[in-house]
Amino acid sequence: MRRLRVTVTAALAAVLSIPCGLSAQASPTRQAADHSTTDRWEKAFRAIPDPGRMRRYMERLAARPHHVGSEYDKQNAEWILERFRAWGLDAKIERFDVLFPTPERRVVEMVEPTRFRAKLREPALKADPTSRQQKEQLPTYNAYSGDGDVTAPLVYVNYGLPDDYERLERLGVSVEGKIVIVKYGRSWRGVKPKVAAEHGAVGCIIYSDPRDDGFFGGDVFPKGPMRPDFGVQRGSVMDITQHPGDPLTPGVGATEGVQRQPLEGNPSIQRIPVQPISYGDAQPLLAALGGPLAPPEWRGALPLPYHVGAGPAKVHLAVQSNWDVKPVYDVIARIEGSEYPDEWIVRGNHHDAWVNGAEDPVSGQVALLEEARALGELLHQGWRPRRTIIYAAWDGEEPMLLGSTEWVEQHADELRKHAVAYINSDTNGRGYLRASGSHTLQHFINEVAASIPDPESGLSVLQRRRLAAIARGSKAERTRLRHGGDVRIGALGSGSDFTGFIDHLGVASLNLGFGGEDQGGIYHSIYDDIYWFMHFSDSDFAYGRAMAQTVGTAVIRLADAEVLPYRFTDLAQTVGTYVKQLKELVETQRAKALETNQELDEGVFAATTDPRRPTVAPARAVIPPHLNFAPLDNAVDALTRSAKRYQEARKAARSGGTGGAAGGARPSAVELKRLNELLIQSERRLTDPDGLPGRPWYRHMVYAPGEYSGYGAKTLPGVREAIELKRYDRADAEIVRAAKVLEAEAALVDEAAGMLEDSGGGAR
Repeated sequence: MRRLRVTVTAALAAVLSIPCGLSAQASPTRQAADHSTTDRWEKAFRAIPDPGRMRRYMERLAARPHHVGSEYDKQNAEWILERFRAWGLDAKIERFDVLFPTPERRVVEMVEPTRFRAKLREPALKADPTSRQQKEQLPTYNAYSGDGDVTAPLVYVNYGLPDDYERLERLGVSVEGKIVIVKYGRSWRGVKPKVAAEHGAVGCIIYSDPRDDGFFGGDVFPKGPMRPDFGVQRGSVMDITQHPGDPLTPGVGATEGVQRQPLEGNPSIQRIPVQPISYGDAQPLLAALGGPLAPPEWRGALPLPYHVGAGPAKVHLAVQSNWDVKPVYDVIARIEGSEYPDEWIVRGNHHDAWVNGAEDPVSGQVALLEEARALGELLHQGWRPRRTIIYAAWDGEEPMLLGSTEWVEQHADELRKHAVAYINSDTNGRGYLRASGSHTLQHFINEVAASIPDPESGLSVLQRRRLAAIARGSKAERTRLRHGGDVRIGALGSGSDFTGFIDHLGVASLNLGFGGEDQGGIYHSIYDDIYWFMHFSDSDFAYGRAMAQTVGTAVIRLADAEVLPYRFTDLAQTVGTYVKQLKELVETQRAKALETNQELDEGVFAATTDPRRPTVAPARAVIPPHLNFAPLDNAVDALTRSAKRYQEARKAARSGGTGGAAGGARPSAVELKRLNELLIQSERRLTDPDGLPGRPWYRHMVYAPGEYSGYGAKTLPGVREAIELKRYDRADAEIVRAAKVLEAEAALVDEAAGMLEDSGGGAR
């Protein structure tokens, strides 16, 4: 599920600079000894991950297609279970039964002005052995498409986003009763049929244009890494904006005996038929279109003039699925904590794929397996983590985060109480560390990255990432980074298995992965296999090893930190930036509305480009009213003050400061437990049990996937989306809601700072 989310890769959670164990009576000598012990365990861990083993894991896991419901998917889960147990971890499989449709009938054919029938098939290639496993491969399709059989004129709508339909309307073209053809890219695929149906379309065809995903970027597979002319991107189009997971059991685990919603009219399933095709199949359809020329920025790389239609091309589109319930197998391994067993560090990557999935997801899964093996080696050597560590190999991620979401919903009460952080990965390749996640963990992941050697440059992973950020950043950002500022992490929306943890439960989360130096055009195709990976990606698994070292180090530091290492100043600063962006959005809307209305008054839209297709003037624009951002401004100010106070208290604690009622004494074990229990709830405070407007499953008020961006994050989403939709009354109400959660966060951070000040100490 990740072409858009190739940016996907986040950061980790935060302990102090380097966690070490301290008792209530610890002396400076004891601190130094514990620091040295922690360093020793970390170095021992980082020496263990083995690229050769990772290659062998990939050869096993990606040897055959292993989609949900397949026999090899179950075999892989059982094989992973055996590995976890062999390495000394307490492991089991948790099964959920979920709706997973597979195609029975797929037709795309042009019936006018000439006849053409799309192949809808990826050919086996002589050079690529596993591409010939056709009997086991899922056909090219979009899971959770609506069933339907329609024939209608064709209209080309660029990427199929709301702004594209506005532009099309200005060209005098309607999609009412039409079939639309849209390009992959710029948003998650499920947004495209959703918006098409909202505009009256009766069907949706999605293709990969070679400008975005094909020969425009380089040689095509098997000569090069890019998508060949008949390569197709499979993928789910279930409406993730409502909720991920099983469409029949929203909010609860899909276990035996659970009450399931009816399939008929299910809001998560698309209303119209949807079918993905290759650019080889798309070319004859696009070539047959007439009507206005597409705007220059809509035109792709196929050798044809891009017209928008409607017609004269008329297309027959038929999709019929088998709506079966299938099992998914989550493999869950546990290392019990020695001091804080009821505080959990959760680490996950999925094991299912659309076909063979060497890159997506096996490149990430093999790193997770080496982390687990290395932790098992440490256990044999005498290491015991303070906190409980849970390793999860999720199933059913590709159809729509099925395994992780059902597990989160099944264990929601436990996770709300016990989960410290969730660390996710998905795909992994050559290049730079990419990190997104909770901004309370931004500083932490920077510190972890500073400890990991980059396989190629001789620098640390952080130094290499910093240099890349300096090269690409604004002048102000370059200055900040050159003066030692942390490399910023991105916000999380959705698109991988972190979604249930952060968006639904409010568990601080990070998504991590390396990439950026290996091109790819085999996403969700039969060519995502060992042959492609060994020729065009991390062929020596050097970055697989770096991934295991990075995430494993983060897991150890989180598990062994005496005081959980969230840093709230980064959160306050980031949210302050989001508020500034909202104000700028309103001003941009105001300027655009004034410009449109002035052009209407001046008759700019009176002319026509074609007497048969007159240019349609837009409606008179609504000028945004004044929005009262004072509650948000005040809440950010309060959080900024509290965060600074907490950071100063932590700094004093680390240096053995003498402030506070205890006169410099270190906190007791009871005090540390109370402090950490409070800190665990810090991300929960950023959620609202009522959820986002119209989307109650999404409860986080700072991060969420967008209604029309899908995977892409919307920050302060309730406010932002109300402004984008020009629902300004709702925006005022959402400002107040967002301010309340930030005020609650500030109160928690103040309470935590007070605990440190009263005890007069803390731990690194």
